[in-house]
Amino acid sequence: MATQKRTWLIMGLALALTAPTVQAYTPKTLRVGFAPWESLQDLTQTSRSVIDLLSKEFPMRVDPFIATDYTGVIEAMRSGKIDVAFFPPAAYVLAERKANAEVILMSFFNGHAQYHGAIITRKGSGIKTLKDLKNKTVAFVDPVSTSGAIYPRVMLLDAGIVPEKDFKRLIYAGGHDAAVLAVLHGKVDAAATYSNDPQGKDSAWNNSLPNPKDRAKISLLAVTKPIPSDNIAVRKDLDPKIVKKLKDTFLKLSATPEGRKKLREIYQVDGFVEGKPADYASVREAFDRVGFKIN
Repeated sequence: MATQKRTWLIMGLALALTAPTVQAYTPKTLRVGFAPWESLQDLTQTSRSVIDLLSKEFPMRVDPFIATDYTGVIEAMRSGKIDVAFFPPAAYVLAERKANAEVILMSFFNGHAQYHGAIITRKGSGIKTLKDLKNKTVAFVDPVSTSGAIYPRVMLLDAGIVPEKDFKRLIYAGGHDAAVLAVLHGKVDAAATYSNDPQGKDSAWNNSLPNPKDRAKISLLAVTKPIPSDNIAVRKDLDPKIVKKLKDTFLKLSATPEGRKKLREIYQVDGFVEGKPADYASVREAFDRVGFKIN
């Protein structure tokens, strides 16, 4: 038996030594993907600021890739068109399965690496509870938006509301600011969007509506359970030196008041902390709850 065990050990070592190693990918141009969580004009400015920041840190060209929807940035990583991306949670989970993406950093707000989905309506609409949304027109952001669709769906299902069955009409606005504007201008009765706190103080409507009178017209109807925050993810075969440089760049900024101010200005977050795939277990559970297949 001892001889047999030694034989197996030798065979295992031989296989390990002869197994092909995965070659790290070192791009000549670092391509950074951005999901359309805000208007194209604002996202273009955000991406330009991020690219300028990274260009100062990397001895290579850094180019942006702005997707027209959430699945666009996932497909870009799957097809090798981007090396790193800023993902919302649900889009990351899909990219993890479909594009071999791996989270390296999570954003945080007010010291917490989490936020909420929210359902808002216009003051005076007569909508007081989730059940009042029956036979109403409602906007979601995107089918795979975590705060603008997936988590609000879970909350609605828990309240006995099936969107496709109980809403008069369900539309997809394409961005959080567009969903807010649809409520403000009366195009829909309610909308799902994000809030970085349960009270709606740091939220899509307060961040995207510059006029205080417009902000005052929005009413917060309900908030979801906490959602693990947006992240930065890379293709798994990306050169570890580049991955480390990405981490170091954003963690260094997150460690100082000046750096956090800069991140707030360009990406509306307070900073980044290290993240791992296990941090998004609740998002996978939410997918299962709403019947969204991610395999």
